[in-house]
Amino acid sequence: MGLAVATHVLADALKDGDDPEHLEYLREQFAAINDLLAGEGLPAHTESEVRGAASMRSRLGGVPYSFVHYLRRAYARAHEKPDEALTPVAADENPADDPAVDQLTYMFESHLLCHSDCEGYYVPVDFTEVLFPEDDSGLPGGMVGSSNALLRELVYVAPYLGITLVDGELSQTEIDRLCEEFDDDSPLYREKETWLLLFEAARVSIENRTVITFC
Repeated sequence: MGLAVATHVLADALKDGDDPEHLEYLREQFAAINDLLAGEGLPAHTESEVRGAASMRSRLGGVPYSFVHYLRRAYARAHEKPDEALTPVAADENPADDPAVDQLTYMFESHLLCHSDCEGYYVPVDFTEVLFPEDDSGLPGGMVGSSNALLRELVYVAPYLGITLVDGELSQTEIDRLCEEFDDDSPLYREKETWLLLFEAARVSIENRTVITFC
């Protein structure tokens, strides 16, 4: 079992002719997201009913749940001590227990850290603070993040992982290089795999106006 990350859930459901109950559920979810956005004075999100031009450029569709904690630790360490190089997690360490993770998580500002490991949404609307829906909203995960804010955090941590971006853009050549490293279980491969999965999801989310779904 692991974390699956998807975009275009409504477009795919319409294309596949999903049952009316599932389509109604999805529309209720998007309505609840918009209620949450409106309550914060943010613009509404209109979920695309067709797939846009942007698509995921890697073979990854998910990662083990534990990998997310490795990337979160990397970001927290880079945020806490930006002048220090990132070191891999030791064999006897749990990345979720790192003090830097706790400190940054409970500031409720990091969209990478303040999100469920297994469910919930990122919406392509730019806002600073993570949104917390009411218990009766029906939204899973307990928090809603911004795809735009998530992308900024991924751009920030990229050089600490040895990932090269040009003006915030990721080339196909760099993607191919990263995928070769994954096959060799190179240092920081857990962090890099998770980074690539989320970076591509955030990029597609913003370009195609579609939520990111954790499931």
